[in-house]
Amino acid sequence: MDTKWLEWAKKLQAIAQNGLTFTENPFDIERYKTLRAIAAEIMATYSNREPSYVLDLFADEIGYATPKVDVRGAVFRDDALLFVKERWDGCWTLPGGWADIGDSPSEVAVREVYEESGYQTRAVKLLAVYDRDRQGHPPFEHYVYKLFFQCELLGGSPSTSIETDEVGFFGEDEIPELSLTRIMPAQIARIFQHHRNPDLPTDFD
Repeated sequence: MDTKWLEWAKKLQAIAQNGLTFTENPFDIERYKTLRAIAAEIMATYSNREPSYVLDLFADEIGYATPKVDVRGAVFRDDALLFVKERWDGCWTLPGGWADIGDSPSEVAVREVYEESGYQTRAVKLLAVYDRDRQGHPPFEHYVYKLFFQCELLGGSPSTSIETDEVGFFGEDEIPELSLTRIMPAQIARIFQHHRNPDLPTDFD
């Protein structure tokens, strides 16, 4: 799928957002607002979203434009990997979510694993830092970095959350249907490689 339009829209939005953050010239403010509207129109046209929805989404982003951060925890029990089933699409992913202000990345991973699966863990290694757009995920309106932490299982028991309705450990040959907006098969395969080879360095990009 050709998603060059999405790359253009994101870059135009970032330029507009940064311009609106720093300029005080009223004429430049109007120019940047126009640029933001063009970015929203591009995204709405190719994603079949309402232009007003996309424009409101962009307008909510203030300050200097930076990537959002998605943090995931990889938890093994023996040779099986922990997955949670998302209520939103009925598919499976590693527990995780957006990073919160005030929490370190590893704290986010540990908290998300507990909240979405019921298991208590300790983050022991950063496995990967990925640019979401370079990983083959379906198109998304935000620019995202994805962080994957290996987490050691300490205790707890399976429990669901407002976002998840099933919890389970799966071997490498029994991976369930994945929520591709959150996790890709190649990422799962790489996490199993890290599990088998603990000395592998952190992946990036």
